[in-house]
Formats: sequence, C-alpha cells, structure tokens
Amino acid sequence: MASRAELVVVGTGYRAIGDLTLEAKACIEQADLVLCLIGDPMVTGFLERLNPSVRTLDGFYAPGKPRPESYEEMVQDILAEVHRDQLVCCALYGHPGVFAYVGHEAVRRARLQGVPARMLAGSSAEDWLFADLGLDPGTCGCQSFEASDFLLRRRVFDPASLLVLWQVGVIGMRDRDPDFDHRPGAALLAERLTASYGGDHQVTVYEASPYVVTPPRISPVPLAKLSDVQMSASSTLVVPPLPARPVDPEVAARLRAACG
Repeated sequence: MASRAELVVVGTGYRAIGDLTLEAKACIEQADLVLCLIGDPMVTGFLERLNPSVRTLDGFYAPGKPRPESYEEMVQDILAEVHRDQLVCCALYGHPGVFAYVGHEAVRRARLQGVPARMLAGSSAEDWLFADLGLDPGTCGCQSFEASDFLLRRRVFDPASLLVLWQVGVIGMRDRDPDFDHRPGAALLAERLTASYGGDHQVTVYEASPYVVTPPRISPVPLAKLSDVQMSASSTLVVPPLPARPVDPEVAARLRAACG
C-alpha cells in the first residue's frame, strides 16, 4: 500500500477567515490531521468546523522560553505526525512563508526525509498594506526589511524607492514582553532614516486590520516624531520615496539601439 505521508503548509491569510483560499480550505478539509498556529480563537474555531482533528501548536510557547527552542519543537512535532503515515496540513497565520520559520523548515526537512511536502501561498499584511495605502510597488520599486535587522546590520537602501520596515514596535525585543517600550528603538530608527530623508519627511505607521468590521490603523507622522506614535508588534513603517532619479542617458541609448 502506498504511503499517505504528506505535508501541506497553508496560510489562513491576514484577515480572519475571509482571506482563506479555496485551495487551502480544501487541504484543511482533506487532511488526516490539522496542526495550526493562528493566535486567533475565532479562526481556530472555524478550522475545527472544517476538520475536527485540529490541534494547535501554541502549547510549545512558554514564558521565558527562547523562541528558537519553541519553533524547533514545533517542527519536530509536525514531522513526527507526518511520519505516522498521515496527510498533515499545517495552517499558519497570514502567509505561511512570511516571518514563519516553522513552515519553511518543516517543508525543507520533510523533503530531505523523502516525504512529499509543499507550501501554498496566503495573503499577508504586505498585501493589505498595498491595498489600504494605495501603493503600487511597481511604480518605483519596494524595499522590505525587518526593522531590528535593518538597524543592526546597517542594511543598504535606496531612498528613491519605497521602503517598508516590519515590526517597528518591537525593535530590539528578544521575547514577548507586554510592557516593552518601543520608544528607544523607534528613536534609533528615526535617527538612521533622518540622515537620508530629513526629519520633516512624512512617514506612516501602519497596522492591517485582521477583521472586516474594523479599519486599518494608518498614522502619518514626520520622521522626527516617530517615537511619539503608539506602536505594537504589528506596526509597520512605510517610508515614501524621495523624488525619482533621472534616467541614465547612456543606458537609455543602448536600450534604444538594442531594442529598436
């Protein structure tokens, strides 16, 4: 008899229930076991109605426990269930491959172990950012960085292109801390960006809404006052580009000659 062992990692989307694709829904319904890491009881309850086998991975988190340790235990648990000759669907919040080590690593290891494994795309906060703020990344390009990494590694960026910085409300935070003060990190970020844009440059602190009945949070602010804005772990900083760079005449001439 052929083995049924298979892993499918799906995303439930950023907006509760409404972002779940038909393909992801079908995978959840057909699975022998659904493991999920959602963080929203309403969405988890919806998944349970699609497939009663749902089990959450939330129990691997614990106060003071390093995140990498929790993630490693989640990956091992997912693979252990797959090796019980089951079709396992792992449902993760948002896009299952964006800020999501568990999904990528589970797929990678399953394939190394000879188990069929795949990941389905889902909508993320970035998709809603483009829609809510009316931004088109094709206009002048788009650069995207995690905020702490952007500062610590002094990432090189182009001020003439749209800049998106994720998790600006938890810069420097090592583990979940409900009392974390975002202001020192935000001030450091503003200092770095002001050198390129100036303190009067208008930026936006954005938080996508996970529910259709609530609007997104859109807070415009000059860079110099960035640390005064209330932020959370879901806060994203959107930095509009400076005026476009002029066209390189030599490159333009070569393209015309080559393309007619």
